[in-house]
Amino acid sequence: MYVTSGSVTGLLGAFHMSDVAMRYSQFMPRLYNLALSRGFERGKIMPSRAFCSDESQGYPIILMAKHFGTFPFNHGLVGGIVATDRHGPHAHHGKDLVIIQASHVGYDPLAQQFGVYRRLQTAEKKQTANCGKICGTLDWYTGEYAFARKNIHLRKDENGRPQIIIDNSLLHADREQGLLLKLNEILEMDARGKPVAIGALSTSKIFTVTPALVSYLNRSDERGYQWKNGQGEAIGNRLHPDLFFYRRIISHHDEGRDHLEHNLIDVMPYIVTSKWPALTAAQVNTQVEFDRAFRTVVQEPAYQGKKVMFISGLNVDISPSEGQLFPLTKFIPWAGYMQDTDGSYETWEQAQLYEKLKQQPVDNPDKVDLESAIGEMEKAQEIRLPL
Repeated sequence: MYVTSGSVTGLLGAFHMSDVAMRYSQFMPRLYNLALSRGFERGKIMPSRAFCSDESQGYPIILMAKHFGTFPFNHGLVGGIVATDRHGPHAHHGKDLVIIQASHVGYDPLAQQFGVYRRLQTAEKKQTANCGKICGTLDWYTGEYAFARKNIHLRKDENGRPQIIIDNSLLHADREQGLLLKLNEILEMDARGKPVAIGALSTSKIFTVTPALVSYLNRSDERGYQWKNGQGEAIGNRLHPDLFFYRRIISHHDEGRDHLEHNLIDVMPYIVTSKWPALTAAQVNTQVEFDRAFRTVVQEPAYQGKKVMFISGLNVDISPSEGQLFPLTKFIPWAGYMQDTDGSYETWEQAQLYEKLKQQPVDNPDKVDLESAIGEMEKAQEIRLPL
């Protein structure tokens, strides 16, 4: 199964990035003040985070504790999946409730590269994948795409007619797993709707291409695509996401090991062909998770009669430089949900959520001095357990 390019373009294009990003040190007090502006009671708010387990998410959690005055409830699974079976326990831990869901992606400002993060605790402060769960999920798909890019060739025959040479393994439409080509978009078909090979090689077959593919290739090159003689050249990055889809055997357990993969597979051709696959995947996962989790929040009995604010977005972990202990994490808001005690609620689209946050002050007189709070705990008289 795959989605049409129109719906995918709409999904991805709706997510604005740089123009709505804000530092966590500004996002968190604004979120706290937004909650107060909606009638949330000071000292009675239980925040919750649905983040990945990565240590790079620690800084946002510290700021959440600082501004809300309590360590946040853990609502998240690896990859930034919302654990919806924790709604009930969360509801019992506070009078008013805030949930923040965020997928995350690393960013190296020196290389200007998304998807990596400098791990200060490694022996050589190595750059590794971030989010590791997302990048690990993408590996198989990017490998399939890399194979197809190298094993589909474009050429012209001695009469100048465009042809395409496709590896035999890519022509098996009945495969249970793999990258599958939309052959009707690429190859000329016979009267029965079947592609007809005009030649065969040891490991591949030669076909006549569709006028639509010729037109697309001409549009993809500034001066029009120049077909080459002989073996031609590999299709490479010209293998557009509209020309293929993926089939993959994935376990069907909600919020299980493969939940993230389920969220991404329908748009995976657009992820693997994007400039920054890890960034695009994190963006898509955030969008899918808000849509899914929002519906479970609305229907959760334990949330009825309570104020609930559910905010979804993307955490960008900017790798720390020398002398920095934490990343300069930025939050890119995506959508929000606000529920009142009488059961009425509203949803906020990205522009609305961003404006509501921007309208709030970054000053928070209720913020906790964590060092002083820890110091007071150390000075407190010891309580011995009756064991």
